[in-house]
Amino acid sequence: MTDRENALRNIAVGDIFHARNPQTSASLVCLVTGLDNAAIYARRIHTQDDVRFDRNTGLKVGRGCTTIDCVAPLPPEIHNIFLAMDRRYQDAHALIRQSIDVDPKVARWTPEERHAHRFLDEHISTNPI
Repeated sequence: MTDRENALRNIAVGDIFHARNPQTSASLVCLVTGLDNAAIYARRIHTQDDVRFDRNTGLKVGRGCTTIDCVAPLPPEIHNIFLAMDRRYQDAHALIRQSIDVDPKVARWTPEERHAHRFLDEHISTNPI
């Protein structure tokens, strides 16, 4: 088993990882919501979209060529900032599904969230798989 395959196999529910589409430069910050032998099930934190990745290759299942590029654990304080952001966006999406207006300010990043994203950029570049 390669280092990449091993890293993908060691992902656990609740972990946060990053994936990127090299064609569009789309950045996906994802929270692992489930696992099986073939797939990593995750939710994109920023869009709340459910996504699935091949557990052996790290390639997103479906259209495009998005690939997991970093699975290194985040420091607890950064991890918790992203979890709080995920909860806030989940709550907003639940209201939208109920046709309840949501203040667009909900999507604005706090200073802590801006710091977490800057940290993530450095984290990805120093911990690739």
